[in-house]
Amino acid sequence: MSTLYESTIKSLPLLGRGKVRDNYAVGQDKLLIVTTDRLSAFDVVMGEPIPNKGRVLNTMADFWFEKLGHIVPNHNTGIDAASVVAPDEVEQVKGRAVVVKRLEPILVEAVVRGYLAGSGWKDYQATGSVCGVELPPGLQNAQKLPEPIFTPAAKAEMGHHDENITYDEMERRIGTELSATIKRISIQLYKEAAEYAATRGIIIADTKFEFGLDNKGELYLMDEVLTADSSRFWPADGYQVGTNPPSFDKQFVRDWLETQPWKKEPPAPKLPEDVIAKTSEKYQEALQRLTGKTLS
Repeated sequence: MSTLYESTIKSLPLLGRGKVRDNYAVGQDKLLIVTTDRLSAFDVVMGEPIPNKGRVLNTMADFWFEKLGHIVPNHNTGIDAASVVAPDEVEQVKGRAVVVKRLEPILVEAVVRGYLAGSGWKDYQATGSVCGVELPPGLQNAQKLPEPIFTPAAKAEMGHHDENITYDEMERRIGTELSATIKRISIQLYKEAAEYAATRGIIIADTKFEFGLDNKGELYLMDEVLTADSSRFWPADGYQVGTNPPSFDKQFVRDWLETQPWKKEPPAPKLPEDVIAKTSEKYQEALQRLTGKTLS
């Protein structure tokens, strides 16, 4: 199994490393994004890579960018990542990197929830609403919402939690017109993706989208889309209202971490081999179930 914890590309200028992705400049107007096998949980990056995780995320995002491209343009350029790095660096980008348009990111994450789960469920129990969106009384954990809701979040610096904000606050930050456009597009993306996923036996409980603007002010979908890192995927055959369904993401790691004497600050506890292997399996199963594709 191939793993890449951190890329070491010298032929392009390194712009920065996120929790999972390493970004390099390709000229003035493009980026090379390398999706590594790093995993973050509770906003802390684990010390061990998850084999093949980066290739799964990259393949899954490409699948969705293509499938949903009629709704909104996206950052993909179609340029082969191997063509922009040195020959001895091709192995680092194979199957896990994309060359994308360089955009001005909008610093608000577009979160769409179709089910009551995670922090949304906690919020609802405390206030009867989720991020300021009032919901009917009497809903249960993991219950499908009458209609998907849009609950934006402000992007935080690395190592800090993104902060849920109200839609009014989003409008104050980025403007009324842009907020309305992003909300409309995000709900349409979610609905189409959820309908498709249902035919593959997968429930998309919630997801987040990120957008950016080009130098003409045109809106693009960017970063990643509908991956197991940015979404909550549940197997339809394991779904039951009132309980937390098993999920195809890093929940397996989170559950293990919750049993450890750890303050959710770096450094993270060392992940056992069986947790690493099981998490790798979960990511690959999500890819196969959703797209019908397996890693070559």
